[in-house]
Amino acid sequence: MNQPNFIWVLGHQIQPQQITGDYDLVNGETPPKTEGPPPHMHKGFHEVFIVTEGEMSFLIDGQPRTAKKGDVINLQPETVHTFSNETDQPCKWINIHSPKGFLAFFKEFGVTSDIEDARQRSVAPSIIGDVIRKAADHDMHIV
Repeated sequence: MNQPNFIWVLGHQIQPQQITGDYDLVNGETPPKTEGPPPHMHKGFHEVFIVTEGEMSFLIDGQPRTAKKGDVINLQPETVHTFSNETDQPCKWINIHSPKGFLAFFKEFGVTSDIEDARQRSVAPSIIGDVIRKAADHDMHIV
């Protein structure tokens, strides 16, 4: 998985896909025991997660939900959510944002996998602070 086209974002590894439609799509993998982003919502984005391997824990509008292989999590705009991997196994998933535009968040705050200690750098206090200060610039509103 250590290929330069992978990006570590807040401890999660993603691979952005080049899509011609009006949506962004990434393949992702969350290592075991990895927390997710702070609870947040998007005012203009619809978001979908499709779990392809393992298990993800979600908190959606205050309600916990476990998603396993094949499960789809469909989030309408203004739905407060976060996710994590609480298990001892990695979790793989597909993430879609519609309309196109959220990849800019991943590019601004991500660390390319060809950089030494990319995963650890992706959760450095300076990056976390930047996310908290600038997330709304990318329609990620931390609550």
